[in-house]
Amino acid sequence: MSGIRTQVTVSPQAGQDIRRFGSGAKDALGDFVRRLRADRTNRSLRLRALREAGDNGQLFTAALDGDRMVLLLETEQNRFGVLALREGPQAHEELARLTVEVNRVSGGIELVDQAEVSANVVTLPERSAEAPPADEAAGQADDTPSVPTLRLLPPLFGRYDDETLINLGVIAPLLPAVKRLTTEGQLLALVERNIPELTKDILLALHGGMEPDDVQLHITDQWQAGEQVDQGDWARAARRPVSQVSTEDAAVLDALGQNFDAWRLFLHPEQQRLATTEFKGSAKVTGGPGTGKTVVALHRMRYLVDRLPRGHGKAVLLTTFNTNLAADLTDRLRQLGGPDLLNRVDIKSVDLLAREVIEQQPGADIGRPIDDTAALQLWHTVCTELGEYEFDAEFLDSEWKHVVLAQGCGSVGQYLRAARPGRKVIQRPQRLRVWQLVEAYVAKLAEPPRRITYAQIADRAAHLEEQRMSRVTAQAQYKEEHGGIDLIHREAGSGMWLKPRYQHIVVDEAQDLSASHWRMLRAMVAPGANDIFLVGDAHQRIYAHQVVLGRLGIRTPGRSSRRLTLNYRTTRQILGSAHGLIEGEAFDDLDDGHDSLDGYRSVLSGLAPQFYRAPDWETEMRAVATLIKQRHDEHGTPYEAMAVSVPDGSAATQMAVTLARDPFRIPVSELGKDGPRSPAGVRIGTMYRFKGLEFQRVFLTSVSEGQVPRQRLESCRISDPKRYAQELQRSRSLLFVAATRARDELVVTWNGRASRFLPRDADSKARSATELLSGGGSAAVSVA
Repeated sequence: MSGIRTQVTVSPQAGQDIRRFGSGAKDALGDFVRRLRADRTNRSLRLRALREAGDNGQLFTAALDGDRMVLLLETEQNRFGVLALREGPQAHEELARLTVEVNRVSGGIELVDQAEVSANVVTLPERSAEAPPADEAAGQADDTPSVPTLRLLPPLFGRYDDETLINLGVIAPLLPAVKRLTTEGQLLALVERNIPELTKDILLALHGGMEPDDVQLHITDQWQAGEQVDQGDWARAARRPVSQVSTEDAAVLDALGQNFDAWRLFLHPEQQRLATTEFKGSAKVTGGPGTGKTVVALHRMRYLVDRLPRGHGKAVLLTTFNTNLAADLTDRLRQLGGPDLLNRVDIKSVDLLAREVIEQQPGADIGRPIDDTAALQLWHTVCTELGEYEFDAEFLDSEWKHVVLAQGCGSVGQYLRAARPGRKVIQRPQRLRVWQLVEAYVAKLAEPPRRITYAQIADRAAHLEEQRMSRVTAQAQYKEEHGGIDLIHREAGSGMWLKPRYQHIVVDEAQDLSASHWRMLRAMVAPGANDIFLVGDAHQRIYAHQVVLGRLGIRTPGRSSRRLTLNYRTTRQILGSAHGLIEGEAFDDLDDGHDSLDGYRSVLSGLAPQFYRAPDWETEMRAVATLIKQRHDEHGTPYEAMAVSVPDGSAATQMAVTLARDPFRIPVSELGKDGPRSPAGVRIGTMYRFKGLEFQRVFLTSVSEGQVPRQRLESCRISDPKRYAQELQRSRSLLFVAATRARDELVVTWNGRASRFLPRDADSKARSATELLSGGGSAAVSVA
C-alpha cells in the first residue's frame, strides 16, 4: 500500500487535546499527518489496530514522536480521523481505555476518558455539616453540646432519568459520573475536562435552571443530525461536520501551523447550517457577544466563493462598519482560506466603500470628510449664527442623519411629510425652523474648504448605486423584450457592461450601519438567492442607527432569520454580570420585531467580576496600574492581553502616563480607529474602541455616575423623554459591549459614586482602591 495518499481529518475533541498539550504536540501532529498522508505503511508511524468500531470502523493507535500517541478512526479505506492525543509512558494505555461512540442526537463521534473522570472529577459524595433536627436536639441533656450531623448532599441531576438525559444528547457512558455529581465544583471540574461539547452544554444549562423542554429547544434541536442516526454506522458519523473541524487534508495542515483559535475552525451544527444553507433571498443571524456571528460570516464567505465559477473577479463583498474591523476580517479570512479566497472577495469598511463609489464618478471632488466631533461643532456654529437655541447640536445631527438623509428628504415638503417613529414630536412651525438650520448647515459645509460628513457620503453613494441599479434593471428588461440576445451596441454605449456590482454581500456588525448604508448595499446586489447575509446584535448597538431592514428591501422572514445563543468567549460569571447591565431593556431584531437574550449562555467558567471604588480619578488610575502590574508579574499575563477602557481621549492620555511612569513602568498602546498604535503594551481606549476586540483581562474604569451615563443626558429627561430613553439604552449597550470583551477576568472601577447601571450594592461591596495602594487590600487573583 506504499505510496497511497491518505485523507485525514481532526475531531473537535482532538483539537482540545492539541491545545492542552501545547505547541510541541501541534508540531508533532502536523508532521505525523504529513507522513500518514504520504504513506500509511511507514513503519515509523507504529500504526496498530486497537479494536473495531461499529459496523464499518476500526480504531488504531499511532506514534507521533517519542512519548506522544494518537487515537485514530478509519471508516473508509485510507480515510482517518484523529480522535485523541496523549503523551507520556502510559499514552497507549490511556488511549486504549477511551470510550468512543456515536451520539444518537447529533450523529457525531464522541469520546470519554472514564478513568480520568473518576479519578479527578467525581470523588466520594460530599457531605454537609448541619445542626441536628429540633426533636433530636430537645432529647439531648442541657449540658451536652450540639453536634452537627453529616448529611449526604442530593445529586445535582437526580430529578432527571437516564432516558431524558440521553434524549437531550448527554453521552451515555458519562451518565454514572453525572448521577454522582453533588456540588457545582464537581460539575465545573467535569465540564472543564475534555468531554463532548453537547453534553457539556446540556449539563450547564440544566444546572443553570433551564427546563428540559427549553434545553431541547435551545440546545438539542440545534445539534440534531437532520436524519435518522444509525449508531453503528461510523463511516456516516465520521463524515458529519460535527465530527470534525471544517477543514480536510491541506487545510488541516494549515490549521495546525497557524495560531487560529479552534472555535474559529470548528462550527457548532447550527453555525454550520447557517454558513452553508441556500436561502431564497436575504438572511439574518443575530446573537449576543461571543456567539460566533463573525465566524459564521467568514465561513459563509468561503461557501459563497466556492460555489462561484472560476475566475478573477471579486463578486462577493464582506463589509463592516469601520476600517479596524475590516482589517481584522481580512486577516481572519486569510487564515481560514488563504490567498486564493482573499483574491476572490472585496473586504472594505462601509464608509470606505461609499467613498469609493463617489470617487469613481467622472470629475468627482468629494471634499474633506469630517468626523462626528467636527460635525457637532459645525451645528453649534450654525445655531449661534442664526440665534436658534431651541434645538441642541446632538438633536439636529440626529435629525439630519436619521430623518432627512435616511428618508431622502430633498425638500422642505418631503421633510414635513417624513415619518419620525420613536422621536420627539415637533410641530410644523418647529420643523420649518429645523429645515432652515439644515439648509444653513449644508451651505456651511459647501463653503471653502469644502467639507462633507460621512452621513452625506453614504447618502450620496446610495443615490448613485440606486441610479446604477435602475440602469441595470432597465437594460435587462430591454434585453428580455428583444429576445434575450446580447445588445452589444447598447451595453458598450453605456461605458461598461452593466451588471450588479456584486453577486453576494456579507455584512458583519450589521446593527451599526445607517439607513443610507443599507440603501447603498441593497442597490449593489440584485434581489435573489443568497443576495445579502448579515450578522449583528441590537444589544451591542453603540450608534443611533436603528433601521427597519424590511422597509429598505432586505427581507428575512421565517427561517431566514436565526439566532445564536452559545457564548464561546466569555465566562458564565462575566456574562451573568454583563447581562444585568441591559436586563429589562427592550431591543429590536434589526427589523420590526423584538429580540432577547433568552437561552444565551456560556460553557466557560472563571472569576467573578471584581469591583474597586476610589475617592478620586488619580487614586483610581494608580489602583488600576497596581492590578495590571500584579497580573503581569505574578501570573504572567502578557501586557498586550490586557485592556483598559476610559471615558474619553483626555482620560486615555492620563491613564497612559500613569501606567508608564514610576513605579509601574508598564508599556501602553492606545487604541486608535485603525487599532492599537503599537504591537506591545496594555491597550487603552474608549469603550467605542473596544468594539469587535477581545482580551484576556479587561479593566473598565470611570464607571461612575455622571460618566456612565454622561451627566449631559439629564438635560433631556423632561424635554425629550424618548431621546433620553434611547440614549440611556445606548449607554447601557456600550458598557455591555465593553464588559463582554473580557475572556477570563473583568475588573470594574470608579471614583465617586458607582454608575446606576452597576448592581445596587456595588458601592458597599466594592474593594477600596485606597486600601489596595496602602497594602491593606488584597489584589490576589486566581488564574486558571
